[in-house]
Amino acid sequence: MSASEAEIVDVSAMCANESLDDVFRRAESRAREDGAAYRGQLTPGEAWRVVRECPGARLVDVRTTEELTLIGRVPGAVEIAWRLFQDWELNPRFLRDVKRTFLPDDVILLLCRSGVRSKEAGELLASEGFQNCFDVLEGFEGDKNEAGQRVIAGWKVRGLPWSQ
Repeated sequence: MSASEAEIVDVSAMCANESLDDVFRRAESRAREDGAAYRGQLTPGEAWRVVRECPGARLVDVRTTEELTLIGRVPGAVEIAWRLFQDWELNPRFLRDVKRTFLPDDVILLLCRSGVRSKEAGELLASEGFQNCFDVLEGFEGDKNEAGQRVIAGWKVRGLPWSQ
């Protein structure tokens, strides 16, 4: 499933009375449709709701330190880079750092710039026995528009908490 704005409807904002179980079921359905090995795919609004309402759920921002510094951070997110700037090689400490921070049944929501690296990280964590990994669709900045600007969707555009 593409994380395009046309396909993603942030229903958590529309259905404030729905349960978190409903949010998780919808996220699981998206992941199954996409063939993902991890548990689910959440919209940014759903992810923010899970972080606020699900005890122990943590947002893990897998962007590089340089991206966090230049583009912005999500307050309270655990920051563990999936790839390293400038050569974009896999971070050899990623799995070790996740295992030091989380248990296999912890609820982990993975966020990157546009949803590509978080999906890769989710696949690895699922293969390592992490049962409750969720990819945050659209990422922090979302996809590019025709002018190459990341202003279409994503955590920032959706008005969710961030700082620079």
